[in-house]
Amino acid sequence: MHSDYQIDAKGLACPMPIVKTRKALKEVTPGSVVEVAATDKGSTADLKAWAKSAGHEYIGTVEEGEVLKHYLRKANEAEEKEERFPHVVSNEQLASLLETEQNIVLLDVREEAEYAFGHIPSAKSMPLNTVDEQANAIDKSSEVYVICRTGNRSDTVAKKLSEAGFSKVYNVVPGMSEWNGTIEKNE
Repeated sequence: MHSDYQIDAKGLACPMPIVKTRKALKEVTPGSVVEVAATDKGSTADLKAWAKSAGHEYIGTVEEGEVLKHYLRKANEAEEKEERFPHVVSNEQLASLLETEQNIVLLDVREEAEYAFGHIPSAKSMPLNTVDEQANAIDKSSEVYVICRTGNRSDTVAKKLSEAGFSKVYNVVPGMSEWNGTIEKNE
């Protein structure tokens, strides 16, 4: 497959393939196709979600042995960035809800390692790349609050859940990067 620019992210774990891709896309012209070679299996879901949230086009991934070759196209200035999920709550609103509500579902869509190093005690770990398989285990009538590090991955998941028929979904912004409440760590 033809690409205008190649990025070598082999051997790098999340978030480095995204960091390298973001930097490269700042330097290439709109409409350029970028190939990202990575070995991190989670890079497919990560780059797909990042491209969508940043307004770029995720074209697809080709597996060549242990290497995943991801293809993205930089958006043109005239192309509109996709709208953000409209139902948002702040960290402070979530903290209040957690003190008073017992029947809410809090999904932490960060990677397992991020979750292990610190998460809200009642949060259920559901990394972004597992949402499609695990979402059916949640009652669609539940109030579902989705959190990640900054609100970007949770925005993607909130959209997915809404499209799947969940009627009470909220994205928590700014997320764990600015969470001041109680956290617990896995040992």
